[in-house]
Amino acid sequence: MSQAISRVRGMYDVLPEQSWRWQRAEGIMRDLFQQYGYREIRFPVVEKTALFCSAIGEVTDIVEKEMYTFADRKGESLSLRPEGTASCVRALVQNNLMATGAQKLWYSGPMFRYERPQKGRNRQFQQVGVEYFGNPGPQADAELLILGQRLWHALGFDAQQHPIRLEINSLGTSDSRGRYRDALIAYFEQHKESLDEDARRRLYSNPLRILDSKNPAMREIIANAPVLTDYLDEDSASHHAELKRLLDAAGIAYVENPRLVRGLDYYSKTVFEWISDELGAQGTVCAGGRYDGLVERQGGKPTPAVGFALGLDRLLLLIEELGLWHAEPLADIYVVSEDGLDAAETFALTESLRREFPHKRVVQHLDGGSFKSQFKKADRSGARYAVILGQRELDEGTVSVKALKNRDLPQQQVSREELPRFFHENLEK
Repeated sequence: MSQAISRVRGMYDVLPEQSWRWQRAEGIMRDLFQQYGYREIRFPVVEKTALFCSAIGEVTDIVEKEMYTFADRKGESLSLRPEGTASCVRALVQNNLMATGAQKLWYSGPMFRYERPQKGRNRQFQQVGVEYFGNPGPQADAELLILGQRLWHALGFDAQQHPIRLEINSLGTSDSRGRYRDALIAYFEQHKESLDEDARRRLYSNPLRILDSKNPAMREIIANAPVLTDYLDEDSASHHAELKRLLDAAGIAYVENPRLVRGLDYYSKTVFEWISDELGAQGTVCAGGRYDGLVERQGGKPTPAVGFALGLDRLLLLIEELGLWHAEPLADIYVVSEDGLDAAETFALTESLRREFPHKRVVQHLDGGSFKSQFKKADRSGARYAVILGQRELDEGTVSVKALKNRDLPQQQVSREELPRFFHENLEK
């Protein structure tokens, strides 16, 4: 007997008992994004490594430590995509999508990062992203944040019992961020002996990332560091003030967090995170911001852009832990038949019900057995009704209908002609 092969560490199977949550979340998101005028885009799982190095930044954890990179047979360096924005920008530029005006796009698919697997963080994970290209104003930022608030409501998060907190900041332009970078370097140089190894490594290459450190020993040093908002240029400060005014007018609560920097190099001006305290240290469920220079950096024309991405794995873990959703039944109608009855008759009945009720789940028992054993499976399916076909019903042109949720209702005979009307009246209640 050969040895079974297990899945790759950090990857996972989505089993039938779990997949209904994925389907429900994906359906809610798709409908909401379409309501706001965003269209779906799909792009390859594998891209040229240079795409992510230039877009995300050479001195980031993703590029330095986490990418799945390999050489193809011609020696070209390829990588499994670690995030979606870089691929979305590449597709926008390569296919000249901006020729028809501003683009509102969304995507969903697997991403890959080689890191230590832990709760809510896998090496393969599902990411959903929304990107708005072509609008430089805070109105585009505000729409995305309003959409985010709508999304949490649609997914069932209660603002009082299970709040998801919005934190915002502005990173300014590259010039103002450059002045801030110099101030940070000068400040951290004064405390170099107290910096951890990761902070020392980033001090001159990417000092803003030190502010994102999760090391408790660094907390006091970071708390006393210069604040980026003190270095904002006039345009960035005005943009940020108008965004806050729009959020206030829309009733969107937010917290200003001057230490919020995000981990990718392409961000400018607005950055934000949606955070839940229910997930511990890994509490960010959605994050994004403005990246006005990335399209040009990737070979396109100067194009303002803003977007966000959420990890569907972590979001569904939160939904499961909070008990926000309950599994839907496998069936609405469960068709059972007398053992030995011609299967063609049962198939004909079942298919007629499926044609009449295309949005209902009609399951036919195919494994034979006694009525008792069939009814046990019907009960486990969660169906509201069982339709029973035996030789007597076949001879009389009827079926028996048994209510499975309300045992007080008597089993009744219904003619084949009246069966659709019966379910139109009773299944919709």
